[in-house]
Amino acid sequence: MKYNFITIEGNIGAGKTTLAHLLSKHYNARLILEEFADNPFLPKFYENPGQYAFPLELFFMAERFKQQKDLLQQKDMFQNLTISDYLFTKCLLFAKVTLPEDEFRLYQRLFEIINQQLVQPDILIYLHAPVHKLQANIKKRNRSYEQNIPDDYLFNIQETYTHYIKQHNIKTLFIDASNADFLGNEKHIGVIHEALEKDYEEGQHYLTLP
Repeated sequence: MKYNFITIEGNIGAGKTTLAHLLSKHYNARLILEEFADNPFLPKFYENPGQYAFPLELFFMAERFKQQKDLLQQKDMFQNLTISDYLFTKCLLFAKVTLPEDEFRLYQRLFEIINQQLVQPDILIYLHAPVHKLQANIKKRNRSYEQNIPDDYLFNIQETYTHYIKQHNIKTLFIDASNADFLGNEKHIGVIHEALEKDYEEGQHYLTLP
């Protein structure tokens, strides 16, 4: 494995955590999982986005920063690879969708101060799935506060991610996850394994699953 830090990203319900678990097991890697359930503002946000968006995003950013800084500073001689199911920049991307312009500018200033203190991933795996697939996955995992997420919100998040990836020179494996079944189809996870063994240049590299 030529990478030390791999990050998996995608929209809500894209399958990030499932893939992160499988890759960490395969490569005996240290795993960083987002602890979204601890955010007390999340259920309130889905009920009243306008009132709770700013504290929601601040809480997420503080928790993600603490988690990544603590774990990535630890040296583990038996695990040279770290895999995370989120990119710290998602703080900024979600905030861009949820916050009004004046609050977003303030949030962006805080983000820029914090982000430069963290280790950036060597490669990003981005899972792209259509909104109807995301909604099906969301309903399947049955988290009560997620069941009424509007399609427009998911679409806006999707557009923000893809715009960011295309505008920045990040080494990215852009995967069409429309029919992804990483748990049930060994060929699907095999595509990821083969891709991580190749020496990709910076930029986006598009993969399809069999």
